[in-house]
Amino acid sequence: MDAQGRGRADNIDPADQWVLNPNTGEYELRLSPSGPQSGVPRPRRGSPSGARARTAPGRDREAPGRSREAPGTDVPGPRRRRAEPPEPAPGRRRSRTQRKPKKSKAKKILLWTGGTMAFVLVGVSAAAYAYLKHLEGNVNTTDIGSSGKSGFSKDDAFNILIIGTDKRTGKGNEGYGDKGSVGHADTNILLHVSKDRTNATAMSIPRDLIVDIPECRTKQPDGTEKVIKGTDDVRFNTSLGQYDRNPGCTMDTVKAVTGITVDHFMMADFNAVKTLTSAVGGVNVCLAKDVNDPDSHLKLSKGEHTIEGEQALAFVRTRHSFGNQGDLDRIKVQQQFLGSLMRKMSSSDTLTSPTKLVKLAEAATKALTVDTGIGKVSTLKDMALELKKVPTKNISFTTVPVLDNPADGVVHKTVIVNPTTGPEVFDAIKNDVSFTAVKQKEKKEKASVAARLKGSRSAAADIRVDIYNGGAAGGSAQETLNWLQNDKGVLKASQLGNAEETLSRTTLEYSPDQADQARKLADLMGLPASAMKPGESEKNSQGLPAIVLTLGKDFKGAGVPLTAPTKAPEVDKSTADKTVCAS
Repeated sequence: MDAQGRGRADNIDPADQWVLNPNTGEYELRLSPSGPQSGVPRPRRGSPSGARARTAPGRDREAPGRSREAPGTDVPGPRRRRAEPPEPAPGRRRSRTQRKPKKSKAKKILLWTGGTMAFVLVGVSAAAYAYLKHLEGNVNTTDIGSSGKSGFSKDDAFNILIIGTDKRTGKGNEGYGDKGSVGHADTNILLHVSKDRTNATAMSIPRDLIVDIPECRTKQPDGTEKVIKGTDDVRFNTSLGQYDRNPGCTMDTVKAVTGITVDHFMMADFNAVKTLTSAVGGVNVCLAKDVNDPDSHLKLSKGEHTIEGEQALAFVRTRHSFGNQGDLDRIKVQQQFLGSLMRKMSSSDTLTSPTKLVKLAEAATKALTVDTGIGKVSTLKDMALELKKVPTKNISFTTVPVLDNPADGVVHKTVIVNPTTGPEVFDAIKNDVSFTAVKQKEKKEKASVAARLKGSRSAAADIRVDIYNGGAAGGSAQETLNWLQNDKGVLKASQLGNAEETLSRTTLEYSPDQADQARKLADLMGLPASAMKPGESEKNSQGLPAIVLTLGKDFKGAGVPLTAPTKAPEVDKSTADKTVCAS
């Protein structure tokens, strides 16, 4: 009989048959010998069925790493059932001094089982806590100050910068990367996870992208702060390591280039690829041609392969055997590799194997350096569970749209952000827009647009609106008033100064009978449906109802449309659920 069948036969959860071996640090399958009879007395026949049901849960459970019986102790066996006292003769009463009836055996069993369960739960809790503290000791953290968030929220969209350095740290990595490297940002992926967890976007940032690195503040080991001056027209990879810049400087650079605020970072060295792939038993990759690369030492034939360890590291480092032998084509190969790794990590083969899960937890915590905001293992676990909610088919891989740097001349060595398509991609990520066809989200957005923008429009002259500044640049309310009155014919507009609270986004609040005015004003200003807030109007200085326009931090100036993208731009991308052969 197999382990699962035997567990079911003995009323044991198969998961409880895996026990942590303290000598090896791995879970092992232990089967208790099946006896002909249960060691726990059953309730007396005729007892209510509910009594039996209450004694069953947890009867055979035990804490990982603990045997069912402690060495040198014996678990008391069941007491023999005493003979039933004879029934009194009919019509004869029992003596008033007769003993009180003992507790039923069902109750005894319940008490015995409850006590055992309490002991087991304490043991499990202690073991789990000890193991979490052990894993926490594996994680390296860096204090990035105000460059990131101080904690993680399960209810919000989040952005993580994943950095791969070219520093030769770790055993066996002496032959990789640049010998004298201070640890530059060699591989960079900005991972955006949507608020509703229906999709995620992993945007690669080329190391040879020419950027302006802003000034950044770094925390020193002694607690002091060091300000590192910014540099212009340099490669993106120098945002880390150069002049003692830390990952917070790289996060600041991402924001300066894209306008996207990065919440946290995860940084890994060469060992991460080797240990993570080995922990899951290898990653499947596909090659469109034979590869024999003397620089990365990758030698694989055309077709599909399962790679791990040194071979996996060689695969993601290979550049001269793919595409035009540049960094952009290597990025595509790395994205395909990461997609395959995600599929393997979320597969049932991995998630149902205690041995693989323990190895994966050990490998991940030892290979990563993270910011202090997510430095606890429990926080990393929460983040991983949130990411796990995203279907792999809706995890998109793309790259910052770039052009060859004209300053390079004939030989192209570096790239610059494409001024046309780059901002479109950045705005889509900032506005939580999926790069995959998430039908449910598109349907919801279309319904919202139809409900708020569909309908009649009033004349511009009929619009009564009060304008407030709720976070826009100083003077924005007056500027908008002048523009509406002089350029758009909205003569019944008033400017009433600052709003009571600061808003991140511009809003337009109106009562139902003013919906036609609100639609017309939204058209004039280029407001999205999400800015329109059906509710109540207010009385203007003349005592007449007026819609309320509050300019938020997103306000870009009078006459500049604020319509947020509802569809991501067309870019070269792949998704994590598909296998693509590297060419």
